[in-house]
Amino acid sequence: LRLPAGRAPSPAAPSHRRLVPLPVSSVLSSYGWYILLAAVAIYLLIQKVSQSLAARPSSRPGAADAAVEPDMVVRRQEALAAARLRMQEELNAQAERYKEKQRQLEEEKRRQKIAMWESMQEGKSYKGNLKLNQQEVESGASTSSAVPKSKPNKKPLRGGGYNPLSGEGGGTCSWRP
Repeated sequence: LRLPAGRAPSPAAPSHRRLVPLPVSSVLSSYGWYILLAAVAIYLLIQKVSQSLAARPSSRPGAADAAVEPDMVVRRQEALAAARLRMQEELNAQAERYKEKQRQLEEEKRRQKIAMWESMQEGKSYKGNLKLNQQEVESGASTSSAVPKSKPNKKPLRGGGYNPLSGEGGGTCSWRP
């Protein structure tokens, strides 16, 4: 700071004013928090950018890996082609099984229609025969050893003589005609 000629600095003058010019101190006092937040944001942004750059594979060590990389690529492509071939064979086998099952179902439906037509020609009830045929097909098709469980005898919730309109059956309320 420049003082007017012939005047000495007073000892009561704050020392920070002598070190920092007046406009800088007024800017810091007015916008200090904003400047601090901007500095922290810039610091965090620089850290994030540096981490993303460090995570990228650099192109310089690629020259040493260039001799190994074509072999790795060829092996990887061969393994991928073999896996695709196995998956395709599996899919083809599943498709064949599905087609065979559909053919069997079509043949069974055709047989049932023929049996139904013959029973109609003979004058018999075709619905009863159809139900029996379906039960035979289902029992023959299902090879599980599950035995159907018989329903346990259920007792009624109330006695047989219960009538809510008669007033009998307990309770303090009763209806009288």
